[in-house]
Amino acid sequence: MSDIKHLSPGQRSWLRFKANRRGYYSLWIFSFVFVLSLFAEVISNDKPLLVHYQNEYYFPVFISYKETEFGGDFETEADYQDKYVRNILTRNGNWMLEPLNSFNHTTISYDSDLPNPAPPSDYNLLGTDDRGRDVLARLIYGFRLSILFAITLTIIGTVIGILAGMVQGYFGGRIDLFFQRFIEVWGSMPELYLLIIFASIFQPSVWLLIILLSMFGWMGLSDYVRAEFLKGRNLDYVKSARALGLTDKGIMLRHLLPNSLTPVITFMPFRVSGAILALTSLDYLGLGVPPDTPSLGELLSQGKENISAWWLSLSTFGVLVGALMMLIFIGEAVREALDTRRA
Repeated sequence: MSDIKHLSPGQRSWLRFKANRRGYYSLWIFSFVFVLSLFAEVISNDKPLLVHYQNEYYFPVFISYKETEFGGDFETEADYQDKYVRNILTRNGNWMLEPLNSFNHTTISYDSDLPNPAPPSDYNLLGTDDRGRDVLARLIYGFRLSILFAITLTIIGTVIGILAGMVQGYFGGRIDLFFQRFIEVWGSMPELYLLIIFASIFQPSVWLLIILLSMFGWMGLSDYVRAEFLKGRNLDYVKSARALGLTDKGIMLRHLLPNSLTPVITFMPFRVSGAILALTSLDYLGLGVPPDTPSLGELLSQGKENISAWWLSLSTFGVLVGALMMLIFIGEAVREALDTRRA
C-alpha cells in the first residue's frame, strides 16, 4: 500500500487499466493483429518473398522482374502463379520462398474446379468470392485498411474537435454563441445524402471519405472539450496564470488542455470502432472505396448477394465483430482507468 501511494497519477491509471483483464488482453491481441496486418504483403501475396535462381537471389515482393530474367518468353512481369514459371523456379537447384498465403487481394484463382464463389479448400483456406479472389487475402488487407482508415479519421476528428472546443470554452461569449449556432446548422445537414452526392460527382477514394466524414465527426467531441474549458477557465490557477501575464495560448495549451483530455482519451476507442462501422456500412451500400479495394463491407455485400456462400458472410462477420468487441473492451478499461474514484 505504501508503494502505491508513491506512484504518479499516470502509473495509477495504468494499474487500474491492467486490473481490467478483459481490456488489457484485448489491447495486446488487437495490437498484435494490427501490427501483423501492416505486413500484409509479406503474409499474403501472389509473389514469392525470395527467389534463388542460378545462384542469384531475387526479391519479387519489393522489385518487379521480367519473365525473361528467369528464362521465360515474355518481357512482361513474371506471373509466379503460372505453372511454367513455377516449374522453372523449382528445378535444377532453384527454389523460392512463398508467403503463408499465396494470394494477393486482387489475385484471381484460375486453378479451382468449382464455380465462384468457391467454398473453403486446401487451396483457398476461406474460399473465394464471386470473382474468384481469395477471401483470406481480402480479409487481411481489408482489416488493415479499416483500422488505418479509422485511426486516421479519429485523429483528424479529434484534433478539429479539440481546437473547436478550446476556442468555444475559453473565450465564451459571442464566439461560443456563434460556434454553437454553426454546429446546430452544420449538424442538421443530411450526411448520408451529401455522401451520395459527392460519390456521384467525384471518383470514390479513401481520402475523399476521410475528408467528408471528418467534416462531421468532430462535433460530438468538441462539446466535451468545451464543457471542460468552460469549467476550468474561472478556476484560481487559471486566474493566477493570467495575472502573471501568460498568454491565452499558453493558458489553453499548458494548463487547461491537459486537464480536459480525460473525455478525449476515454472516447478514442469508441470513435475508432464507430469509424470502422461507418466505412463498412458505406462499402456495403456501394458508397465507399473503389470496387477493387479490399473492404469488409464489400465482402458482406457479396455475402448478401450469395446467400449459399456462407463463408463470405461468416468470416467477414467474425473479423468485424472480433475487432469491434476488442475496441469496446479497451474503451471500457480506459474509462475505468481514468476514473480516479476507483482504488
